[in-house]
Amino acid sequence: MASSLPLHHPSHCLISNPQLQGFNYGGSPRPRFSFTTKDTDKGTRIQPIKAKAATTEASPFPLLQSPRAEDSPSELEPADPDFYKIGFVRSMRAYGIEFKEGPDGFGVYASKDVEPLRRARVIMEIPLELMLTISQKLPWMFFPDIVPVGHPIFDIINSTDPETGWDLRLACLLLYAFDREDNFWQLYSDFLPSADECPSLLLASEEELSELQDPNLASTMREQQRRALEFWEKNWHSGVPLKIKRLARDSERFIWALSMAQSRCIGMQIRIGALFQDSNMLIPYADMLNHSFQPNCFLHWRFKDRMLEVMINAGQRIKKGDEMTINYMSGQQNNMLMQRYGFSSSVNPWDVIQFSGNARIHLDSFLSVFNISGLPQEYYHNNRLSSGGDTFVDGAVIAAARTLPTWSDGDVPPIPSMERRAIKELQEECRQMLAAFPTNSKEDQNILDSMPDATRTLEAVVKYRLHRKLFIEKVMQALDLYQERILF
Repeated sequence: MASSLPLHHPSHCLISNPQLQGFNYGGSPRPRFSFTTKDTDKGTRIQPIKAKAATTEASPFPLLQSPRAEDSPSELEPADPDFYKIGFVRSMRAYGIEFKEGPDGFGVYASKDVEPLRRARVIMEIPLELMLTISQKLPWMFFPDIVPVGHPIFDIINSTDPETGWDLRLACLLLYAFDREDNFWQLYSDFLPSADECPSLLLASEEELSELQDPNLASTMREQQRRALEFWEKNWHSGVPLKIKRLARDSERFIWALSMAQSRCIGMQIRIGALFQDSNMLIPYADMLNHSFQPNCFLHWRFKDRMLEVMINAGQRIKKGDEMTINYMSGQQNNMLMQRYGFSSSVNPWDVIQFSGNARIHLDSFLSVFNISGLPQEYYHNNRLSSGGDTFVDGAVIAAARTLPTWSDGDVPPIPSMERRAIKELQEECRQMLAAFPTNSKEDQNILDSMPDATRTLEAVVKYRLHRKLFIEKVMQALDLYQERILF
């Protein structure tokens, strides 16, 4: 869109179209993730930021004005007014959504009902100028190109491993953007979580890592922390120029930036002119979308004007107040989600239990009992075959269908006595897994309830081990129900 402002000159208006009516918008960092429960009965306060759909009528009030108390039925406090003033030549636009902040972070919610359509519907548009992107392969290319020729930060980026150093490169780029005068991220950084608010295990202490009750994950995170510290010591020593030293004067600052890069990076292919580029991207405002294993939105690159679109799935019915979500990493177990984002879920349909015995159950019978359809990599619960009150099947049961040892031999039916024996053996192995943990699920839940002031990392750690135990218990319950429904 036309503007007389220079490319990176900040303005004080988030919306550049004066014909948008009633359009207040703001945004903030991504997610602390939708899997968390929001207990409104306990006084959880969620902070609304409203964005109304655009119209062609003249705006009846100044766009800089933050929402008035009477504009929102919520009892929660309004957002920081500065949040509305972040804007550049092209600003982000949002349609029919509102942003809310609670104790677990920001989220994006529908501000009105959306009827299912044959086409996907846009709810956010974010221009390339506001992003930080770097190519995934050599030669390193930046969009927009904010790194000047000869700046030493490029030498640091260039020293990373081309195959595994994507997060280090993005962290360096983020720190440089914070330091660059008039850069969008200087303002947006005020809305990123601090080290105390971030659940990333990169920021966890040794005591917190020992509480994971997962030696492999704890060892992986210690290695990640050591890698980050060595990189900082190598490139931020006492002899570096001041323009580099001030980016991360201590290791904690760099490790925090690395946790931001890991937890907020979106990898996708973008097209700029005739160039197709696989890029790692930090996308403001879209990073507020929380994760779901059954998302109602997706991301789309609109190459004609270099814009990223957040779109509602075609045919998706949205009710006012529903959360808008995307899928961060499809097909990943909880340990990978915990390592990258600092969260886990008890209903992850991709979680796995490693069984060591020889017991097997009949696959087709198990799927039939729980009305699970599709191929193994695309299992889903067929609601049309279930009774209205059946709420047992969730992501954990889908994961059980994938992870339980099974057999199938054409049209050969299961033998009841053999199925009973296999179920007992599998349940006994699950009991042994649970007994190997120092604590049980009830104790973990009591720990969570008794430490409201715990650090975000410790809270994430206890939830991770709790979710592991709840998953194993759910598998045992599924085996019991399978035995009841198929054998009697």
